[in-house]
Amino acid sequence: MSNVLSTGTGALIAFQRALATVSHNVANINTEGYSRQKVSFATRNPTDYGYGYVGSGTQISDISRVADQLAISRLLDSNGELARLNQLSSLSDRVDSLFSDTATSVSGLWSNFFDSASALSSDASSTANRQSLLDSGSALTTRFKQLSGQLDSLNTEVNNGLLSATDEVNRLTQQIAQINGQIGTSSASAAPDLLDQRDQLIKELVGYTGGTAVQQDGGFVNVYTAGGQALVVGTTASKLTTTPDPYQPGKLQLALQTQGMNVSLDSRALGGQMGGLLEFRSNVLEPTQAELGRIAVGLASSFNDAHAEGMDLYGAMGGDFFSYASPSVSSNPANTGTASLTASYGDLSQLDGQNLLLKFDGTQWTATRSDTGASVALTGTGTAADPLVVNGVQVVVGGAAAAGDRFLLQPTANVAGSLTVAITDPSRIAAATPVKGAATLSNLGTGKISNVQVTDSNNANLLTGSTIAFTDATHYTIDGAGPYTYTAGQTIAANGWSFTLDGAPSTGDSFTIGSTGAGSSDNGNAKLLAAVEDLKAFNGGTMSLNGAVSGLTTSVGSAARSADYAAQAQQVINDQAQSARDSVSGVNLDEEASDMLRLQQAYQAASQIISTADTMFQSILGAIR
Repeated sequence: MSNVLSTGTGALIAFQRALATVSHNVANINTEGYSRQKVSFATRNPTDYGYGYVGSGTQISDISRVADQLAISRLLDSNGELARLNQLSSLSDRVDSLFSDTATSVSGLWSNFFDSASALSSDASSTANRQSLLDSGSALTTRFKQLSGQLDSLNTEVNNGLLSATDEVNRLTQQIAQINGQIGTSSASAAPDLLDQRDQLIKELVGYTGGTAVQQDGGFVNVYTAGGQALVVGTTASKLTTTPDPYQPGKLQLALQTQGMNVSLDSRALGGQMGGLLEFRSNVLEPTQAELGRIAVGLASSFNDAHAEGMDLYGAMGGDFFSYASPSVSSNPANTGTASLTASYGDLSQLDGQNLLLKFDGTQWTATRSDTGASVALTGTGTAADPLVVNGVQVVVGGAAAAGDRFLLQPTANVAGSLTVAITDPSRIAAATPVKGAATLSNLGTGKISNVQVTDSNNANLLTGSTIAFTDATHYTIDGAGPYTYTAGQTIAANGWSFTLDGAPSTGDSFTIGSTGAGSSDNGNAKLLAAVEDLKAFNGGTMSLNGAVSGLTTSVGSAARSADYAAQAQQVINDQAQSARDSVSGVNLDEEASDMLRLQQAYQAASQIISTADTMFQSILGAIR
């Protein structure tokens, strides 16, 4: 009778705890990272009565979680990559909207500016047209400043994102290391909920840093970044920190604190959200800033060059229409020499805007790209007479450089925000060609001056009058110098000007070149200003300024679409990995309901065994009263 009671009681307790586990599963159906728990039953040790063994019921041998470590690892990898791509896509879309939306892009105001230049070329004497050119120029430079400011704000967001993510990573690594210690060297005896908690923390950590989790022999799980740096090893957690870039204090980098030292992490060493932030900054944000600055330099330099070749209404040669900053050079704090570098723009067609590292090895300078480390051709010695020349930038070295000194050259990254219109007086717009030509009235030939141009606006004799006299049909003199051979259609040039003749000059014919003078309504230089946007200024003379503006919009949009497509594809992969994990570890209400019904019936049967044992006991008591 006692054996029957013990068997029933043991079964009742076992089924009660199994029902509690089923209830625990159902209660956590919406708990993220929860793995379904399974109860395993085993027979209790039987009793030997001499004639044989009599069973003593059942007991719970194990309550374990149902999990496939391979599916969990696949989900971790997928989750980290999805976090990286979502972060990259989100920020890239914001840059794309700045350059594609008509309300914020540079394209519309760019067109307005050159439309105003075209209107001025139609009526160079119009004060309204001159003022319109100044106003549209101011609006265009303001848009460059706004875009530059927005890009700077995105850089600040990247810094803030790295700071907040670093705090979260350090919190998660500490908790994972702590749980590793609680689980000990054997996960088989650990609480299933504790294992789920650790997996969920690892999932969150990998969402920030990317990487993998590696199960050690026993119970510990080590976590590594995408680049292989250890974040958690057993019960030891590494600490992530941010450090300022040595050349750009406003740009934060990531480092691991190891033995009291900061070990810098390459941007390619991280995945997850942090990897997405770093990739966005290096592959989208900084190239966009550099290209926007390059376009600003190209516009200002080309327009200023054309403007300098004209004459304003006061009779003065045109000055700078735009003002803009020079290339930026920053020294490494670890430099031991006294050298300071000053940069200026040289050959615009060679300017590519790439940030460069300039290094002095004790005898000569070398240049490499700051993003890839690829070597870049550099010439010159660095003196004022022979400056360093690299990618369209000239650098003069002042002071004495020491071996190992390094400098960061940013040709265009900080230029867009500095662009302004340098003049405020509409009469200062140099719309006229500064020299004009005329044929002497007594000329007998059919020669007429055309295509008068300025070839050197800095020539001291540009505005000095000159006489071109033909001694015969094939020879001419300039202010008595010569004679020079003439062939039909050739260009005649001197003193910074040039022209061609239509028709045929006769012996004794003469022509004069002189200053246009103040108050002229000539529109010759205004036509050159209007044509600046189509100048082949970039990429070795193969790309126009207008093409560069369109190219920037296209490249930003392409980067955003590429990131978006990659994120969408990764979402599908992640959903599949999640489904694979849930198919094994997820809670199925139908299955749990079936288990609950089965265990409930077993529980009732065990209760009936106890009731039967009680009836038997009462019968015995009644028999001996």
